[in-house]
Amino acid sequence: MIPVLNTIMYALNIYIWILIASAIFSWLFAFNVINSRNQFVNMIGRFLYNVTEPVLKPIRRFMPDLGGVDISPIVVFIIIYLIQQLIIYYLYPLAY
Repeated sequence: MIPVLNTIMYALNIYIWILIASAIFSWLFAFNVINSRNQFVNMIGRFLYNVTEPVLKPIRRFMPDLGGVDISPIVVFIIIYLIQQLIIYYLYPLAY
């Protein structure tokens, strides 16, 4: 049971880093710091969008419009943190 819980925790940590990379990429793209016509950059952008959008889209539907500010990644960070805390405090003790 412990290896399964550890794998879930690692997957959640990796997804946090993917969300951070997606947010940074969107800022770089919005301010024209990166060349969107470059095939490699476009491929990275599509990957990050395809991985994060299924999680962020339902949250954006319920969030109020805050102008140009998107706080849905912060909501996902909080949800992931809560899931990790539930695993640490409730599931790890049961596994021992």
